[in-house]
Amino acid sequence: MDFELPYASRRMPVLAANVVATSQPLAAQAGLRMLLSGGNAVDAALATAIALAIVEPTSNGIGSDAFAILWDGERLHGLNASGRSPAALTPDRFAGRAAMPRVGWDTVTVPGAVSAWVELSSRFGRLPFEHLFEPAIAYARDGFLVAPITARAWSNASEVYAGFEEFGRHFLPQGRAPRAGERFRYEEQACTLEHIAKTRGEAFYTGDLASAMARSSRDQGGLLSEEDLSSHRVDWVGTLSTGFAEIDLHEIPPNGQGLAALIMLGILRHHPAASAPPDSADGLHVQIEAMKLAFADAHRYIADPDTMDLVAGDLLDDDYLAERAGLIDMKRAREPVYGVPRRGGTVYLSAADADGMMVSFIQSNYQGFGSGVVVPGTGIVLQNRGSGFTLEPGHPNQVGGGKRPFHTIIPGFVTRRGQPVLSFGVMGGPMQPQGHAQMVLRIFRHGQNPQAASDAPRWQVRGGLMVEVEQGFAAEALDDLRGRGHQLTVRAFGRTDTFGGAQLVMRIDGGYIAASESRKDGQAVGY
Repeated sequence: MDFELPYASRRMPVLAANVVATSQPLAAQAGLRMLLSGGNAVDAALATAIALAIVEPTSNGIGSDAFAILWDGERLHGLNASGRSPAALTPDRFAGRAAMPRVGWDTVTVPGAVSAWVELSSRFGRLPFEHLFEPAIAYARDGFLVAPITARAWSNASEVYAGFEEFGRHFLPQGRAPRAGERFRYEEQACTLEHIAKTRGEAFYTGDLASAMARSSRDQGGLLSEEDLSSHRVDWVGTLSTGFAEIDLHEIPPNGQGLAALIMLGILRHHPAASAPPDSADGLHVQIEAMKLAFADAHRYIADPDTMDLVAGDLLDDDYLAERAGLIDMKRAREPVYGVPRRGGTVYLSAADADGMMVSFIQSNYQGFGSGVVVPGTGIVLQNRGSGFTLEPGHPNQVGGGKRPFHTIIPGFVTRRGQPVLSFGVMGGPMQPQGHAQMVLRIFRHGQNPQAASDAPRWQVRGGLMVEVEQGFAAEALDDLRGRGHQLTVRAFGRTDTFGGAQLVMRIDGGYIAASESRKDGQAVGY
């Protein structure tokens, strides 16, 4: 492992026997408190996640969805806690529209994060469930000082959620977003968290909080009902994986987009240019072209697994991936098209403990504050995951009742010969599978340490031949890419809204290397 840091960086990796890494320091320290009080990595991850719902509301909240990949010390587990659409939702509701709405009740699906907290704690946690909520409840009740990057994201809310009266009343005090360093408190959120903790989540899905959500939906023309909430379930789904550079990358199966990262790496496994230096023109070109092909397949096929028209593993067939790799022309960029295989706003955190347990956990509103719907008297902001459906008739991801939509949030995990190596994620919408692949290439093909891999400039495909790249790549490499037909837009380093945010925990002899995104407010902590 190379401990050089060749890119502009504000921080060093943290090396310790017990670690937490996430995008907000107060949340990372909430997790560390659990470890110091005798908890395990699951306790730390959950306390971190619950605190993030309060201190980084621009990306997640009590009304979010969640996914997790967990190494329990012996084997790997995958949890899908994403919620389904209201049973009464039909395509007819959107007749005449060209696309799904982005905000409002028609984008709301059942929030699954609370169910993930309950399930993970019940099955793997060590500390009392209520104890995990203590830091978050204190931040909600007593307030916290808003971090700079969170404040920057918050400043957009007044325009995006104009007309959402309940949202403005609570999240735009004095008619504006709180500024960096200003204290923000929300007593109703503290009470809601106490209620969830005391009832182990029952109040959220079958009790008072569920009734409040359903009543608000009825009063405002939404479709979410008590029955939708009470019928919610989490699913232990395992993981899908693909081999690359002597390791295996694991992702949650659909409805998440992690399959796209697996397809990309599978394509690169069959292409000789994949070994080119990661910042070179050849290295960037082959990565971008492979990602475009992977996304073409992902957007065609990924949906609720109950409605997909193929088995996800078909897209990882070795012959199919080799066929896709053969479509890459090293001299020019191409418009991507999906193949036909043979049939067969987000927060991320990672925590690991001295006993070997590792947790990769992600939860999200989807975009900013999600739907903008705040349930009166609760502080619950409901996600807008329903906007991930398509209106295309016959598409497996077509909007409908009781379905899980295409999901952008994905936790990642790497094993080598069946043993855990890396728990990681790169938050940021469609950047996530692209970020996963870039981290794996840098760490396992080119030997960079997790912090260096995180600090490196990134690229993101944006559709067609369009690619956004971050400042930091050599001008010669970018000119070469333009000559091959890539339509490049160069963005300033640190634009987390474009290039996401990585958190990584890598296992080494005697402990872990924890790295936290320099583009975010967060940190890695440990002892």
